[in-house]
Amino acid sequence: MLYLHAFLVISKFSNKIYLIMTKAEIVSNISNKLGLEKNETQKVVEHFMDEVKNSLESGENVYLRGFGSFTVKKRASKTGRNISKGTSIVIPAHHVPAFKPAKTFVESVKSKVKVK
Repeated sequence: MLYLHAFLVISKFSNKIYLIMTKAEIVSNISNKLGLEKNETQKVVEHFMDEVKNSLESGENVYLRGFGSFTVKKRASKTGRNISKGTSIVIPAHHVPAFKPAKTFVESVKSKVKVK
């Protein structure tokens, strides 16, 4: 049997309640489901995250069929404001990591998560 443990988080900005899952809970669920030791499962999860991070840091995208794509996106330079000083600053162009879920993943979430 797989137990789902998650935290409830209340946003201080919108007073909305969010249900979140931590890395430790992911490790615990995988460990219980597959009958593996938690420390070994944690190593696998952390190595997976390191591989994704290292690939993105080197400019390579990561595609996981049926799950989604981790990509590097370029943000153009723009002018911002320093509100405390009242001055304009230039924010240089930079790259950021992004995740785009696969269509099958999106459809699965749409069909299983009900609108409140």
